Amino acid sequence: MNSNDPLIIDDGDRYSRMRLIAWWDQEKIRNAKVLVVGLGALGNEVTKNLVLMGIGDIYAIDLDCVEDSNLTRSVLFRESDNGKSKVDAAARALYDMNQDSRVHPVHGNVMTDIGLGLVRDVDVVIGCLDNREARLWVNRMCWKVGTPWVDGGIQEINGVAKVFVPPDGSCYECAMTENDYRLINLRYSCPLLKREDILEGKVPTAPTISSIIAGLQTQEALKLIHGMEVESGGAMVFNGVANRFYKTKYQHRSDCLSHDVYPQPRGSGLSVEDELSRLFSVAQKELSGHEVVLKLDRDLVTEFFCPKCEVAEPIHQPTQTVDAGLLVCPECNHQRTPKMTHHIESDSPLLQRMIGDCGIARYDIVRFCTEELEVCLELDADRVWNHPYKPSS
Repeated sequence: MNSNDPLIIDDGDRYSRMRLIAWWDQEKIRNAKVLVVGLGALGNEVTKNLVLMGIGDIYAIDLDCVEDSNLTRSVLFRESDNGKSKVDAAARALYDMNQDSRVHPVHGNVMTDIGLGLVRDVDVVIGCLDNREARLWVNRMCWKVGTPWVDGGIQEINGVAKVFVPPDGSCYECAMTENDYRLINLRYSCPLLKREDILEGKVPTAPTISSIIAGLQTQEALKLIHGMEVESGGAMVFNGVANRFYKTKYQHRSDCLSHDVYPQPRGSGLSVEDELSRLFSVAQKELSGHEVVLKLDRDLVTEFFCPKCEVAEPIHQPTQTVDAGLLVCPECNHQRTPKMTHHIESDSPLLQRMIGDCGIARYDIVRFCTEELEVCLELDADRVWNHPYKPSS
């Protein structure tokens, strides 16, 4: 378009006012993919903003269902949604809002039900979480595959938004304190199994602050999608009581455990429904026949053993999904001992089980190692495992 040509505004184009922004590229928006983790008050506002802009694909994950307390702070939920999955209720509302966006609802836990392949594929991850453990997990996933993410948190009428862009600069874990780690560990029992709801708090928030922080998060994601400069490795903090806004910068920690970057993965042609032995065969072929070890991202509970009954019950679940209450033996009420592993060797009986039985998520990226070499394999047969929401006919 010549600079002297008249600017024509098409009122039939729903994005016409946004196209007036000099740097706006609706084609980039239409082709963008965003993963939103958490569909509470923040997640409602973030996904609403993304759909209004016409983001092409929005993956939304949450484990919870709608309850009465959500209705005062969540723009997408209605009273008739009580008891329904948050992601399904949100997907239906977002579909009615703008069908140009494809919303992919995932009812599950981000720590066990989202594979690294999806995190690698999206342009940006937006965290709308209420606990440190999930934030730390999202941070480490994003660093492994080089995907930027925008974290948000709210309380009362105060809030914070943080931008992290791997592999350089500071990350979420760089700013964690000893108290943060202590609070994460308090969520677990002595054998490191989840204590169901033992410390689940209800954070007091007003709907106003979720709009403010979600707006900041969405705006930073928009800049990342357009390739614009962002201030990463720091926080934007809003004090709603005093109406004060300030920014902080986190110090980079060279020894930070989150700064673990995976090498470029290779396709395996496999899915979580395939036998683990087939994945080992692919890895050994990639590493010239060497004996390999599978390094698990999620510690796997393989059995509960009761020393009194001398009985072992097979359990094949990642620690994040195993309730510590299951440690009690159903026969004698004695405390059982969990057996856990963070790696699988080539002679393990687990090789006869399906990949998904070993704490590996659908469309995940897994790492195999020898003493000197390593290779990452993608479960690329799972690439299209999650389809966008469409109303039932």
